[in-house]
Amino acid sequence: MCKSWQSSWHLTAYTILLCLFRGTRSLGLFQVYCSHLWEFVLQIALPALSPTMTMGTVQRWEKKVGEKLSEGDLLAEIETDKATIGFEVQEEGYLAKILVAEGTRDVPLGAPLCIIVEKESDIAAFKDYVETGVVEVSTPPPAPVAAPAAASPSPAPPAAAAAPAALRKGRVFISPLAKKLAAEKGINLAQVSGSGPDGRITRKDIENFVPPKAAPAAPAAPAFAPAPAAPTGTFTDIPISNIRKVIAQRLMQSKQTIPHYYLSVDVNMDQVLELRKELNVKAQNIKLSVNDFIIKASALACLKVPECNSSWLDTVIRQNHVVDVSVAVSTASGLITPIVFNAHIKGLTSISSDVTALAGKARDGKLQPHEFQGGTFTISNLGMFGIKNFSAIINPPQACILAVGGSEKRLMPADNEKGFDVANMMSVTLSCDHRVVDGAVGAQWLAEFRKFLEKPVTMLL
Repeated sequence: MCKSWQSSWHLTAYTILLCLFRGTRSLGLFQVYCSHLWEFVLQIALPALSPTMTMGTVQRWEKKVGEKLSEGDLLAEIETDKATIGFEVQEEGYLAKILVAEGTRDVPLGAPLCIIVEKESDIAAFKDYVETGVVEVSTPPPAPVAAPAAASPSPAPPAAAAAPAALRKGRVFISPLAKKLAAEKGINLAQVSGSGPDGRITRKDIENFVPPKAAPAAPAAPAFAPAPAAPTGTFTDIPISNIRKVIAQRLMQSKQTIPHYYLSVDVNMDQVLELRKELNVKAQNIKLSVNDFIIKASALACLKVPECNSSWLDTVIRQNHVVDVSVAVSTASGLITPIVFNAHIKGLTSISSDVTALAGKARDGKLQPHEFQGGTFTISNLGMFGIKNFSAIINPPQACILAVGGSEKRLMPADNEKGFDVANMMSVTLSCDHRVVDGAVGAQWLAEFRKFLEKPVTMLL
């Protein structure tokens, strides 16, 4: 068989099969039939990268058409309702066609994203291919620009003064009484319009007469042009990302449906700071942070007071037997809470390694769904920003979240010659769901938490 004829037959047959299977989503059957034409043709559809995801945004393509793909290569970055997640290739081959442009928003689940073929020689067959079954999606909006300042309107020319009434010409017909009144008032009869027969001026015309106003003198030209008015009402509209939409929805839901209450305590951090300094001198290739101690103390306090490690599920309260601590991390696209799993049984070194790796992946948008979905208890630490204390919003369906402020030196009463000591004190506030955690239970949790931090050696036992 002639090679060129065979290639043409392949393309024609492929086109016929594509028409048959387009829109049916029978991808497996489509691949089986295509195996007679090419060794491998795969249409990649947008998968569900989180349980609540219904659509996504193609932030960036990491591969270009014609590039070779290996299993595990990063193909694209997809923004979901939770985070920006790297979408990895599951098959080897070549990227033959990109079906959804970079930056396209609100791509529905299952929409075809690209086509992968096994042989480089098959790429050309898809050069002019157009996926007609793609659900219409919104294209990225143009970059927002500040609204231009409205040009100050040029001053309106002064209204022309009412033209004086035309002077009467010829003989003036006027009654004797009207003539007498006009003389007394000094009225120029040539300016009066008569309302009587044949334009005769009557007494009433004289009484109602209003002399025309003289036209105002034209204003002198200014010596210099006035300064333009300061711009007002300038602004920039920032498109709302999928992540920001979900954050807004969840926080609104939390504040509207969860009965929050707040408990605060001060914790003496002197021994934590001393132990941290000692361990960092001895440890190799790792530096423990104060936050690592806080995560460990929180996890152990949850074991002591399991009510705070619970979830409200409408019909039941689920008391968790493991402590998976969600750690709030601020990213450019919004807040995300990667999870330190089994924090209650991990050492400080393991916790530190987990937090460092997760925070880096969160800021780079590389977190996988299983790394931020779930959690049984959340910590939000703003101490590094100089915040002394604050209250955090509960992360549903969890029952508690701990808001951590910074440490500061304070004078504390002491039984010594000076009568006081200087201590490093840290303020924390526990937000609790009153449906799950009663006030006394929340206070008990804070007491256990404070014990572990004020005697940190007990966390190493």
